[in-house]
Amino acid sequence: MLKKDLLELCLLQLLAGGDKYGYEVLTPLRAAFPDTQESAIYALLRGLGKSGCTEWYMSPGGGGPDRKYYRLTASGLARLEELRGQWRTMRDAIASFGVV
Repeated sequence: MLKKDLLELCLLQLLAGGDKYGYEVLTPLRAAFPDTQESAIYALLRGLGKSGCTEWYMSPGGGGPDRKYYRLTASGLARLEELRGQWRTMRDAIASFGVV
């Protein structure tokens, strides 16, 4: 599981908690992966949309401009479960070497 997959796993996990606008996704991902460019996260969001894992809609921004909100689709939930499985396998393999 590479960094891109970890980013995707974390992004999908964030969206599993409910619809989020871009900045709500960007902030925790940048905190967890500080060397990741903002543009890479938005590119990942676009790619997930193209693959049918997410969809988006516009909603009023609470006094500011409208915000683009992202949500998981059924395909996104399936992808999340797939990545969770990969994560568990990798975590267990690393733990077998005594790395915790």
